[in-house]
Amino acid sequence: MTTAQPVAGTRGRLLETALRLFAEHGVEGTSLQMIADELGVTKAAVYYHFKTKAEITEAVAAPGIRELDELVLAAAKHPRRGARVDHLLDGFVDLVVRHRVLVALFSSDPGIDAALAKSAHGVEGFKNALISIVAGPDPDVPARATAIVTFLGIAMAGGAPDLVEVDDETLRRALLDVGRRLLGRPRRRIC
Repeated sequence: MTTAQPVAGTRGRLLETALRLFAEHGVEGTSLQMIADELGVTKAAVYYHFKTKAEITEAVAAPGIRELDELVLAAAKHPRRGARVDHLLDGFVDLVVRHRVLVALFSSDPGIDAALAKSAHGVEGFKNALISIVAGPDPDVPARATAIVTFLGIAMAGGAPDLVEVDDETLRRALLDVGRRLLGRPRRRIC
């Protein structure tokens, strides 16, 4: 039983290291050997956990993708459109702030697109689900554009190098404020 914990710990450290290296060098610019060297292990030790860099990339992206999937499903369950939009916007901003480095990769690195493409919804599925929740099942062009600008803008700003020094709560408030204005939602008091 005691061996499971170190394996989980090693796997976790491996994924944290891979994410950091992906952020520094891009997915394509990061080799399995670089990950091994950074961890101070052999390449064979990396292969013990993952057979390919694609598997590592998918595992790095999995928590954020899973959270986005759960968020979309939970938001869609609200009976009122306003509650759906508020739930989605609040949750999306929280997700972006919590996973800044991963969001930056999604916004800038084509090497991570494969991980999202293999998710339950895929890139188009997530985009269409977000648009549908915000703009309804058959939105016109301005409503679609507003939804796309809002969520892509929040993601890009949340992962932007220009805002890396901004603390999480300040960034969260700013992204929520921008999102609410873009979606025409009333501002909420933040305690």
